[in-house]
Amino acid sequence: GKPIDGHAPGLRGAAVAQYIAAGISTDHECFTREEAEEKLSLGMKILIREGSAAKNFEALWPLVASHPRQVMFCSDDKHPDGLLLGHINQICARAVAKGLPLFAVLRAATLNPMEHYQLPVGRLRVGDPADFIVVEDLENFSVLASFKNGRSLAEKGKSLLRAVEVVPVNRFQSNILSPADLVLSLADYPAKSGQIPVMEALDGQLITPALWCNATTQKNASGQEILVSNTHTDVLKIVVVNRYRKAPVAKAFVKNFGLQAGAIASSVAHDSHNIVAVGVSDAAICAAVNAVMAEKGGLSCVDEKGHVTVLGLPVAGLMSAGEGYAVADQYTAMDAAAKALGTPLAAPFMTLSFMALLVIPHLKLSDLGLFDGDQFCFLKAQEPTEMP
Repeated sequence: GKPIDGHAPGLRGAAVAQYIAAGISTDHECFTREEAEEKLSLGMKILIREGSAAKNFEALWPLVASHPRQVMFCSDDKHPDGLLLGHINQICARAVAKGLPLFAVLRAATLNPMEHYQLPVGRLRVGDPADFIVVEDLENFSVLASFKNGRSLAEKGKSLLRAVEVVPVNRFQSNILSPADLVLSLADYPAKSGQIPVMEALDGQLITPALWCNATTQKNASGQEILVSNTHTDVLKIVVVNRYRKAPVAKAFVKNFGLQAGAIASSVAHDSHNIVAVGVSDAAICAAVNAVMAEKGGLSCVDEKGHVTVLGLPVAGLMSAGEGYAVADQYTAMDAAAKALGTPLAAPFMTLSFMALLVIPHLKLSDLGLFDGDQFCFLKAQEPTEMP
């Protein structure tokens, strides 16, 4: 059968032994060398990930030399403009610069994944299909050309494949939001002694520690005391909107996005890919979400004046059918627009996309509410238990 990939950040001891014994063969979520070495000792293979938001190369690169047959490279998630700078070849260059043996690096990039996933790719043996990549040198690994079955598919960064017209498949079903849909009272949110659980976004990591922060409230027009974003403490409202059917909006709070104005939203939200948005006000969040809905998927940014910038993703709300370089330029503009709002995050949209990924500890938000990834359960209003 096919190999089963794992997803087990922080899993150690008897739990990881049982996990591997069940047939899980890889993990790309190791944050420390010690964690990776434990998994390797139990027969698992480790993918060293270096993506746009999650970066683990610096912690794990020595494994290439110590476990040359059990280590592979991957990017997991990478921005379109980041792909123009490199992919696996970029990791190879960094690995060689660390002084790692060249053929151990090449094995991690090519042979190990070919063997593990049983890929029908030529290995440069006599009689094999002529599948190979030509690089400028074995230090920078700049790609000159890519060949499949002896046919050149790309040269000097330009695809030679014939462009085909794509009819996007899209079944977006979301309804337009109003600020009233985002109202959240203290009584309707897990809280204790005036404090609320808050997800902590970490730059370069996917885990989100759970914090207890002072709640910021104000009275709305009807006199109801509601929870609101606070830019001074950087505790901002985050929402998840079901894009497959009409449903209540899930609401919570997150720290470290650093927005001083406006909001950002995305229909790329692993793994259910609902719409996730964060902002300084309900009005800004609504504008960002509605802009994504109008495009039937995409990324959006709303500035302090209410101006909206959108990158449409018409293919299932996840991908563009546009030319790669053009999409990369659009993404660069989106990233700049988000950073102009004050976020210090290196990859704000990518970081946002992982805020709803329940299988990554510790606290996440799904369309059904706040989820404790350690206890693997949803939090209830006025939840009394201690967070991790």
